[in-house]
Amino acid sequence: PVLPGRDTAIYARLRAAAPGSHGALLRSGQRSVISHSPECFLRCDGRRVVSDPIKGTRRREPGCEAEARAALLAAAKDNAELAMIVDLVRNDLARVAVQGGVRVDSRASVIDLPYVHHLVARVGADLAPGVAVADMLAAAYPAGSITGAPKIAAMRLLSTLERSPRGAYCGTIGWLGAGAACSLSVAIRTMVLQGEELRLDAGGGIVADSDGGAEWDEALAKAAPMRAAVGAA
Repeated sequence: PVLPGRDTAIYARLRAAAPGSHGALLRSGQRSVISHSPECFLRCDGRRVVSDPIKGTRRREPGCEAEARAALLAAAKDNAELAMIVDLVRNDLARVAVQGGVRVDSRASVIDLPYVHHLVARVGADLAPGVAVADMLAAAYPAGSITGAPKIAAMRLLSTLERSPRGAYCGTIGWLGAGAACSLSVAIRTMVLQGEELRLDAGGGIVADSDGGAEWDEALAKAAPMRAAVGAA
C-alpha cells in the first residue's frame, strides 16, 4: 500500500509552496493521485459554463516578473497557440449552448503562480435547456489545451507517438452537482503514488515554431515544485 502519510505530506508541502486553484489528493485502493492544477476545464452554476484554457508559460524569476509578463503577452507563438485552443473550446461549448450563446470573455491575460507565469483565456457559454453535466463532458472532454487542434486528428496522432496511456494525467478532477453544476480541472501536473513507486507528470504543447530548449525549460519549471515536494517529504 501507499506508505502511511506520505501522500498527505507531499500534498501539504506542495500546497504550501505552489498552491494551485484546482489542487486535489485522491486515494483509490493502493494508489494516490496528487494534482496541483491551475487550469479550469469546466465550471458551471447550472446556467452558464466557463472554461479557462492555458497556453503559454514563462519561468518565474524574482525581480523579473514584469518583464516576463510583458514578454508572454507579446509572444506571437504563445498567443497563436492560445487562440487556436480558444477556437477549439468555442466549438466544443457551442454543442451545448443556445444559439449565439458562446462568448470569449477574455482573449488573453497572465496569471502568476509562485514558479511560473501562464497565458490564459476565458470562454463562456449560456447552456441550452435540458443540458446536463454528461452532455458537457461529451461535448468538451478531453480538454483541448492538452490535445491540440483539430482535436480528433491530434488525438489519433498522439496515440501513435506516446508509448502508454496517460492515466490520471491530463484527465479531469472535480465535483459534479445537480443538473449541469460542476467544477472540473484539467489534471495537469500530477503525481501518482503506488507502493514505493511514484510517477510525476508535467509537459507542454508543441507547435511548428516551438523552440526545443525553451519547451524543455518550461517542462522543468512546471515539474520543479512537485520534485521539491517529493524530496522534502
